[in-house]
Amino acid sequence: MMDLAELYRVANAMVAPGKGVLAADESAGTVKKRFEAIGVESTEENRRDYRELLFRSKGMANISGVILFDETIRQKAKDGTPLVKVIEQAGTFPGIKVDKGTKPLPFCPGEVVTEGLDGLRERLIEYRDLGAKFCKWRAVIDIGPGIPSYDCVKANAHALARYAALCQDETLVPIVEPEVLMDGDHDIGRCYEVTELALKTLFQELYVARVKLEGMVLKPNMVVPGKKSLKQASVDEVAEKTLRVLKECVPAAVPGIAFLSGGQSDVDATARLNAMNRLGGGPWKLTFSYSRALQAAPQKAWSGKVENAGAAQQAFAHRAAMNGLASIGKWSPELEKQAA
Repeated sequence: MMDLAELYRVANAMVAPGKGVLAADESAGTVKKRFEAIGVESTEENRRDYRELLFRSKGMANISGVILFDETIRQKAKDGTPLVKVIEQAGTFPGIKVDKGTKPLPFCPGEVVTEGLDGLRERLIEYRDLGAKFCKWRAVIDIGPGIPSYDCVKANAHALARYAALCQDETLVPIVEPEVLMDGDHDIGRCYEVTELALKTLFQELYVARVKLEGMVLKPNMVVPGKKSLKQASVDEVAEKTLRVLKECVPAAVPGIAFLSGGQSDVDATARLNAMNRLGGGPWKLTFSYSRALQAAPQKAWSGKVENAGAAQQAFAHRAAMNGLASIGKWSPELEKQAA
């Protein structure tokens, strides 16, 4: 039975001022790529050691929830403590990625739909028993010549809504992630249009699926130009346009919005979030749910060596603190320099 009070409690705690979500749910393939970049073999033990050092870092003071991968939610720390318990001991909620990744969408060349609804209720019950308090499902909307199609936007929004309803029915807070990718050469205006379409379609589907908006967290992209665009945007323009589209599309009942970093640099992701919180004026909390923008620095510092664990923890604590400040509009570039 759905426990609404518990959903509201967890959703609000996930977006508490000064805190945000660590996305540590990279697939085996993604971890392999990131580990190769720092000269580390992607073994189960190395993955466990790396994640454990994050979860035992002082940086967890700024982390409200950790999104885990299926392997990680079942793993034990070196001393035999389940990693879920290590996260809870830090005063943080464990969560879990539950989608099964993307597959090509029929008759929509270059577009994908996220799968994983089959058997989802049973998996949710198992994850809840393992200690999960929230879940995550990512939809991927690409911008290119003639895309996205409405079919792609609608299919992904519908799947997100069905996932969210199933989560809430099992008293798990859904993180709802409609990601408009920043690949490509489109300008910021095109990103705005597609983000608006994706969000408006999503909230229509959430309404039809009877999802309780007070018991969810939205994880959208920021409105940014494509990486290959000749016209990049200032921090203030990204903040202004992102806030505008959110005010246009996201009901006030949603307690909080936790942005994905989506390939932005560490400092860009922090600066843009900070600028939005400085502008303010929205009814919801604005925070972070970063993967790469929280982990690139600690991964590099660690490089698979036990003796580097302290330096890696420090790098993670620094990025978590910077983003914690950005989530209340109190970050500044000077703070980055002081720590360097």
